[in-house]
Amino acid sequence: MAESDRKRRSTRNSKMVSSPVVTKMQAIMQKEMVREFLAEFMSTYVMMVFGLGSVAHMVLGEKFGSYLSVNLGFGFGVTMGVHMAGNISGAHMNAALTFTNCVLGRMSWKKFPVYILAAIIQFSGGHLTVTGPTATAGIFATYLPEHMTLWRGFLDEVIVTGILQLCLFAITDKENNPALQGTQALVIGILIVVIGLSLGMNTGYAMNPSRDLPPRFFTFIAGWGIQVFRARDWWWVPVVAPLLGAYLGAIVYLVFIGFSIPRRPQILENSMKYEDHRTPVLPKTMANPPTTPTPVSVSPANRPSVRTVPPLSDSIHLEHF
Repeated sequence: MAESDRKRRSTRNSKMVSSPVVTKMQAIMQKEMVREFLAEFMSTYVMMVFGLGSVAHMVLGEKFGSYLSVNLGFGFGVTMGVHMAGNISGAHMNAALTFTNCVLGRMSWKKFPVYILAAIIQFSGGHLTVTGPTATAGIFATYLPEHMTLWRGFLDEVIVTGILQLCLFAITDKENNPALQGTQALVIGILIVVIGLSLGMNTGYAMNPSRDLPPRFFTFIAGWGIQVFRARDWWWVPVVAPLLGAYLGAIVYLVFIGFSIPRRPQILENSMKYEDHRTPVLPKTMANPPTTPTPVSVSPANRPSVRTVPPLSDSIHLEHF
């Protein structure tokens, strides 16, 4: 009995000690920056598990993978990532998109390192080769193929990431023709698949510093060595080119689409004002408003006055540009 009482008291004391700790942890976890960091971490992790797993199937197992499966793996990996964190952090999963949103003022710069750190931290921690017929470093990061030069590859990454950002703006622009509510994740996943199938052959369509640089550091630490950074001097291109491409893609969308969307006409607002003041609005074709006969019981002094209102189209400018 005494032993049972001791256990009960011990359990009660542990609850008393842990309760404030749990409460404090919950308060920390519910802070906006912490929630966004964790959401970006998990969404990027999910995307990379599916994407890099599909690459591993293609490189290591000839029967189990193909170029199509890699595109599907990354595309629908992005879809799952968007579902994971879309309503919390926006599920960027891409430092280039985060950078562009900060430059355009759509997101605070103080969040930039948080989003980038979330993408990098997950990767912190035989004969391994970078090039050749048995190379396996390409499972984790992109490498320039033999048929491409460095600057052609740079231009390719700029164009591909620009198209990604251009289409993302179209998918999410509520003033244009956005994806239906609840289908954005699927549409974005299809976008990644289409980009990979149509434009991915040249450079492996990194489009994302968060997708390329952290795995490259991982392979450097894990045994592939310094060659992961020296191979054709390619390592910096998937870091710099997507930033430039995403920014140019955003500018192209705003110039050709975003800025050309007309402002909503103010006719409803003006109509409400007239209705509130109970002022009659007459058609333009009626030059002289009809008058009603004065009832016998109403004296001329108390006769209601009828005032002519100018036509709406002549006196009111409905839109101001």
